[in-house]
Amino acid sequence: MHPRSLLLPALLALLGATAAPAHAATPAAPRTLRVLSYNVHHGEGDDGKLDLPRLAAVITASRADLVALQEVDQRTKRTGGIDQAAELARLTGHHVAYGKAMDYQGGAYGQALLSRWPLEDFVVHALPNPANVEPRIAISATVRPPGLPALRFIGTHLDATRDDTARWQQALRLNELFAHDTAPTIFVGDFNARPDTRVMKALFEHFADASAASPAPTSPAKQPTARIDYVLLRPAPAWRVVSSKVLPEAVASDHRPLLVELVPASP
Repeated sequence: MHPRSLLLPALLALLGATAAPAHAATPAAPRTLRVLSYNVHHGEGDDGKLDLPRLAAVITASRADLVALQEVDQRTKRTGGIDQAAELARLTGHHVAYGKAMDYQGGAYGQALLSRWPLEDFVVHALPNPANVEPRIAISATVRPPGLPALRFIGTHLDATRDDTARWQQALRLNELFAHDTAPTIFVGDFNARPDTRVMKALFEHFADASAASPAPTSPAKQPTARIDYVLLRPAPAWRVVSSKVLPEAVASDHRPLLVELVPASP
């Protein structure tokens, strides 16, 4: 057995969960919200294997209530025609909404939101693409956790080219879209930008960094050196961060998942 294949059982033990999907019909009102950001690399792990059940086990083990997934295939040739978002939702027992960023290999490539509760008012927002390269989007929905105020849940995946022109324009557009919303907001994703860049500084003007007190790198998965995955919050007084940690899963994708536990303000 490859030593890295032992990481998932260790992760399950660490989080006190099993890999079995949870299908609770009516979840009780949460005392906290657990939020996961995960770039899943179209299901392909660091070992080169396509393995959605492995990814689902990581998500289930985290006990996340809200999950933003990046790099999700929908019925493409390279991933066997599977609707990955729908399959991950089935395996984890979560609700799902999928946003297409582009057509790809007979299907689609984009992002997904998973939620323990229904996702309402789902919207795909196109982001600037000045160099006409890979299209980028943000996806947003309203979630109503029992006993808590309705919240806006947003996922995104910004441009990955070395020149930050596209990322900068995308960040400005994201502020236009979401920075003046009065609803409690959780904004999650792979921003492809380190905290000290102008891209993240522009977003930090309007969104609080949930991992600011305990920052840790998320990429590459094998030996992370870059902090480019985030959970952002607004307005800051609406949330208290209980914990933020990068999960020690180095095989299932080329990023490690970021898990943040929050206490929402009282209704």
